[in-house]
Amino acid sequence: MEILGYSLETVYLFGLIVGGCFTFIYIILGDVLEGMFEFLSDGIFNPTLVLSFITFLSASGYLLEISTSLNSLLILVIALVLAFILVILLNVFILIPISSAEESLVYSEDDLKGRMGKVIVSIPEDGFGEVFLSGKSGSISKSAKSFEDQPIREGTEVLVVDIADGVLYVSPRESLFLDN
Repeated sequence: MEILGYSLETVYLFGLIVGGCFTFIYIILGDVLEGMFEFLSDGIFNPTLVLSFITFLSASGYLLEISTSLNSLLILVIALVLAFILVILLNVFILIPISSAEESLVYSEDDLKGRMGKVIVSIPEDGFGEVFLSGKSGSISKSAKSFEDQPIREGTEVLVVDIADGVLYVSPRESLFLDN
């Protein structure tokens, strides 16, 4: 069978080459292309799935054409079904888990309230210093000011009481237990 004067093997092979090239380009420039065509990926159109479908369809059609003597229409139906199944498997077992596994290490300032830290730059009375906070998601150091406007020496363990304008308001650990 021929389409526009080309044999089906040639059409499938051309589709495989073009689909593979566009997939490679999409892998390299995916972030830029997603930003440019963001309105398309909001709905059903997902470039990864479309390019994968074209590549699977072309590859399976080409392999069936050169290795079997089945009718070309039957080969097309088999290739369509196989490509559809492979794209569903790709989406369910690879793309969805990868997208849901994305975690951000971003924290909000409210997440820092109540955490313990250590003063790494002494905090003078009515002045600023620096506090080091460590946790499971990483370590950060932030500007800090004494909550009671008392000096806090370097190396003192502190509790983050409040946060305002990116500055931690901290209280020494010892004074927390003496006031109660």
